[in-house]
Amino acid sequence: MQQIINFVIKNKTFLLFLLLFSISLALTIQSHSYHRSKFINSANSLTGGVYGLFNSVDDYFDLEKENEILSEENRRLREQLFNLNTSSENSFIDSTYTNGKYKVTRAEVYKNSYSLSNNYLTINKGENDSIKEDFGVITSKGIVGIIDNTSGNYATILSILNGNSRINAKLKSTDHKGSLTWDGKSPHYTQLEDISTFAPIKIGDTIETGGESAIFPKGIGVGIVESFKTDIGGDTNTLQVKLFNDMTNIGTVYILENIDKDEIKALESTSNE
Repeated sequence: MQQIINFVIKNKTFLLFLLLFSISLALTIQSHSYHRSKFINSANSLTGGVYGLFNSVDDYFDLEKENEILSEENRRLREQLFNLNTSSENSFIDSTYTNGKYKVTRAEVYKNSYSLSNNYLTINKGENDSIKEDFGVITSKGIVGIIDNTSGNYATILSILNGNSRINAKLKSTDHKGSLTWDGKSPHYTQLEDISTFAPIKIGDTIETGGESAIFPKGIGVGIVESFKTDIGGDTNTLQVKLFNDMTNIGTVYILENIDKDEIKALESTSNE
């Protein structure tokens, strides 16, 4: 308290000046409409800037919530897209099994390996969320892999960057089909094997799922052809496919459940007996 008194005594002249200046400024603003309007405009500008700053901070901390909302909306839209009764030439999906047959579940990746010979991803959805083995997994860009194992709250995905992965895929332009595999080298490329040498192949052609399984619908993006070579036998080509997905950076994924998968498998099993 003594320090405050000493400060006031020491600076009494300056403090008196500030007091008189403030009083005169207030009287001037009060008695002249022009000065009053200028003061109000300046005050509004200042407070608006402060409010804008706080609003920007609030928006930043709300990003996680907004991303959650957008991801859920994407899940709903993707489920509707998979289940369209009709499809157009430019649709992301064009599947034999898209007549109201797919359920889509959104999940987040907790762990992702991509530098091993057999890579897996771990997600935060499992048996408690009705997730089962052999469900397909994609992102908004393309395929990721197939559910391999499940627990109550988690599941592992057999990545397309896995030596044991075999997925039916095709050239979009010609419908020539092959088997999508991985040679264990780059996480940015997979290989499409067993493409007939009669198939017209162009660099830059799009590769997508072939739809010849109950796991992935036809037409989900995989990547583009970067190069190709004829196999030793001379009857088939192997294509080097640059992936649409950056498999080193996978966050939100969508799990595809073909509701008719068991029925399809049972029918195919009976036919093969």
